[in-house]
Amino acid sequence: MPHWKQIVTALSGLALALILMVPAAMAVAPAAFSPERPVDHVIDDADVFSRASRGELETRLQDFEQDRLDARLITLRRLDYGYTLNSFGTELLEQWSQPGEAPLMLLLIESQGKRAAIIADDSLQSRLPEALLKSTARTTMAIPLRAGDRYRQASMDGLGRISVVLNGGEDPGPPEETVRTTLPTNIPTQEETQSSNATTWIIVLMVLGTIIPMATWWVFSR
Repeated sequence: MPHWKQIVTALSGLALALILMVPAAMAVAPAAFSPERPVDHVIDDADVFSRASRGELETRLQDFEQDRLDARLITLRRLDYGYTLNSFGTELLEQWSQPGEAPLMLLLIESQGKRAAIIADDSLQSRLPEALLKSTARTTMAIPLRAGDRYRQASMDGLGRISVVLNGGEDPGPPEETVRTTLPTNIPTQEETQSSNATTWIIVLMVLGTIIPMATWWVFSR
């Protein structure tokens, strides 16, 4: 086969690989995780924590064993189609729950949507009411996320509020959200930059997916 035909064939394979790989890397489902509880208490799938923050959070989560529960923190870039954070957490909770093991509490953060959710085993309902978990996720954790991608603060604040209640204290409630006035700017936001990059990738893949098969057909039909 001539050298230029080999190049066209290689480009065709590369385009197909990119088309298949990019969507898979962007979304995740519970089935992507181990069927058994992992050793680590922090699963930073979205890669939002520094090494020091992961170590600090790992220790903080392990402290909850004194309260007879197994607390885990999971960050995700993007959920697979059809999932919400709550449905994702519920399915993962069922997947990791085994007889004889400590009841689970999962703290989940989706970095793309700046959202958080807390899912706990039904046996913890008397100690951790559903209203507390929802409020902690939607305010205590979500406010630092929206205010500036403060993932460590969101996690530590959420764990701190829950720990107070577990130890018999009164719920400190959600933090006060400060309304900030920002001046107009021409600098694109992180969301706009990510959106622009995603659009560029889609256009490139569409062009490659159109031109390369046509070029391949033209080459091998001669």
